[in-house]
Amino acid sequence: VQLQASGGGLVQAGGSLRLSCAASGRTFSSYAIVWFRQAPGKEREFVAGIDWSGGSTNYADSVKGRFTISRVNAKNTVYLQMNSLKPEDTADYYCAAELYGLGRNLSPSEYRRWGQGTVVTVSS
Repeated sequence: VQLQASGGGLVQAGGSLRLSCAASGRTFSSYAIVWFRQAPGKEREFVAGIDWSGGSTNYADSVKGRFTISRVNAKNTVYLQMNSLKPEDTADYYCAAELYGLGRNLSPSEYRRWGQGTVVTVSS
């Protein structure tokens, strides 16, 4: 599966963005999809994950209650709805895939399939 992230942009604090991770291939529904982010000078960190069916989701504590991950397998797409954005959410956001995963692996090294980043900038 190949992934392409999109939807980033510049938004004021308190605003919202929706990121999309579109996948190619007919086996998309077999993959857990996760979002990571990386701010300048910082390590890549787990943001949210969703299992292959969409029945199980997982979030970093820093985004719980503000971000929602969802998927539409018929469209080969996973979404990350980001509300109540804060300046500390500013980062490059990446989606990654794990075959038959649950979307709970927090280490970037566990994922071999990555999309390109999409930049999110939250101004104060």
